[in-house]
Amino acid sequence: MPADASSLIPTALDQLRENPQVRPEEVPGLLERLVEVPDPRGVRHHMAVVLALTACAVLAGATSLLAVSEWIADAPAHVLEQVGAHPDPLLPRRVLPAEATVRRLLTRIDGDALDRAVGRWLADRRPKMTGTAALRGLAVDGKSLRGAAKANGRKIHLLAALERTTGLVLAQLDVGEKTNEITCFQPLPDTVAALAGTVVTSDAMHTQREHADYLLDRGAHYIVIVKGNQKKLRHQLKSLPWKDIPLQGRARGTGHGRSEIRRIKAATVNSLLFPGARQAVQIKRRRTDRKTGRTTVQTVYAVTSVTAKQVTAAQLAQLVRDHWKIEALHHVRDTTFAEDASQLRTGNAPRAMATWRNLAIGALRTAGVKNIAAGLRRNARDPHFPPALLSLG
Repeated sequence: MPADASSLIPTALDQLRENPQVRPEEVPGLLERLVEVPDPRGVRHHMAVVLALTACAVLAGATSLLAVSEWIADAPAHVLEQVGAHPDPLLPRRVLPAEATVRRLLTRIDGDALDRAVGRWLADRRPKMTGTAALRGLAVDGKSLRGAAKANGRKIHLLAALERTTGLVLAQLDVGEKTNEITCFQPLPDTVAALAGTVVTSDAMHTQREHADYLLDRGAHYIVIVKGNQKKLRHQLKSLPWKDIPLQGRARGTGHGRSEIRRIKAATVNSLLFPGARQAVQIKRRRTDRKTGRTTVQTVYAVTSVTAKQVTAAQLAQLVRDHWKIEALHHVRDTTFAEDASQLRTGNAPRAMATWRNLAIGALRTAGVKNIAAGLRRNARDPHFPPALLSLG
C-alpha cells in the first residue's frame, strides 16, 4: 500500500482517534471497534479499513488470503466506500490493499486485541433479555487448527466462549505451547463484560475449584461435569440416594444416526465438595444406534451453583445439552470455511482468520440466517450484502 493512501481513511475515523469516547446510548460500529486494535505498522486507521475489507471478504465466503485480495479487487467502488476505502479512480489497484498487504498485517496483528474488538462488536448486537427470561448461557471449549502450525511445528489451539442462545463467539484466546486450556480459562471470560447472571458450562477438564471461585466472584453461575479429575466429589455424587429422588425430566432426541432418551434428576445439597455448589445433578442417557440396534446407557454427574428456584431440572438438562452447540460452531468452521484444510501458517494470520470466521458466522446468525453456507453463497453473489451485515457505511 503506498504511503499516500490517506484517501482510504474516512473522516469519521480521524475524528475517532481524537475523541475515542462513545456516548453510552451509541453502539460502536465495526470500524470503531477495529480502531481499538493496535497497528503493528504504526498506521492505525489504514489498518481498520484493511481489516474491515478482510472481514467482508470472509463474509462473502473467502477461505484464503488470495481469495480475500480478489474480493477486494473486484468490489465495486461504492461498496469499497461503505467500508471506508476510497480508491483512486486513475490507479485503483495501487491504492487498494493487495494480498501481500493483508498477509503482512494479519501475520503481525495482536490476536488478543482483534478478538476483543470482534467479541465486543458481537456482544453489542445481542438481543436484550428482560423480565423472567432464561439465564444466558456461555459455553467454553477449545479447538485446534489442524492445518496451521507455527514455524516450530506447534499446533495452534484456540479456546472460545460461545453464547448458546445466540451462537455468538464473545471471546477467544490462543492457548500457548507452554500452557494449557486450564490456565487460559479465567483470562477468557475476563474479556466478556456483563458476565453476571450468566451460566458458564465447560467440559470436565475445567471442573476446577479455582474456576468456580472466579465465576462466583464475577457474579456468574456454573454447571460442571464431574469425572475422574474430582474423585472425592464424584464419589459423593454417586453415593447420593438417587433411587429415592423422583425423575424430574425426560426428553427424546435423534441425530448422528442414533436415538436418545435423556432422564434427569436434581437435588439441593448444601454439603457438596465444590465451591458454591447448590445442586447435584444426575443425567442418564440411553442411546440406541439405529443401524445396529445396539443400546448403551451412560450416567453423567454434574454440580451447579444455580439454585432450584432459579432454574428447573429440565432447564438444567437443556443447559448441559446446549453446551455442545459450540461443537456446531467448530463443525461450520471446518466444513463451510475449510478451516482444517487451511495451510496458512505465518505468525498470527491463522488465528486472525479464525476470528473473521467467528465474526462471519455471528453476523449471519444475528441477521437470522440459519444455513451459514447458503448465506455465504448469497453474499458472494452480491457484494453489497457483506458491508450491510456488518453495519458498515
